[in-house]
Amino acid sequence: MVESKPGELKTDNLPPVIHAAETKLVHSASRIFLTIEQLIYIVLGAILALTAVLALAGTTGLLWAGFQNWTGTTAVIAVMDRLLFVLMLIEILYTIRASLQSGTLSPEPFLIVGLIACIRRILVISLENSDVAQQAKWSAERAEQFQAAMIELGVLAFLIIVMVAAISLVRRHKLS
Repeated sequence: MVESKPGELKTDNLPPVIHAAETKLVHSASRIFLTIEQLIYIVLGAILALTAVLALAGTTGLLWAGFQNWTGTTAVIAVMDRLLFVLMLIEILYTIRASLQSGTLSPEPFLIVGLIACIRRILVISLENSDVAQQAKWSAERAEQFQAAMIELGVLAFLIIVMVAAISLVRRHKLS
C-alpha cells in the first residue's frame, strides 16, 4: 500500500488478488456480524414477548382481585400501570421488528416509548393522589407527598413537550 497523503492509504496499486481477498474478508466479517446482531435482536424480542405475556397474565390476576374488591382504587391503579407497561413492551417489540426488517435503527419508536412511559407515570401519579386534596385526609405528610408529586408531574410535562417536539422534528426530517 502506498500513502498518497498523510493518513490516507492508496489501494489502486494493490494487485487484484490481494484487493479481492481483503474485500471478501470484509464482506464475510460483515455477514457474520449482521447474523449475530439479528440473532441478538430475535432473542431480545422473544424475551420481551414473554415478559409482555407474563405482565398481561399478572394484570389479569390484578383485574380479578379488583372485581372482588370493586370499591377500592388500588386495583385500578395497578391494572392501569401494568397495561401501560405492556403497551410499552409492545412498542419496543415493534421497534425491534422494524429494525430487523429495515436494517436501521430509528429514533422515533424510542421517543414514542418514552412518551408512553411519561403518560403512564402521569396517570399513576394522578390516580395515587386523587384523594389527597380531601380536607379530612390532609396532613403534613400528605402535603409533602403532594408537593413531590406536583414537581414530578411538572418534570414529566416538560419531558412530554420535549419528546413531542423531537417526534415532530424526526417526522419532518423524514419528509424532506
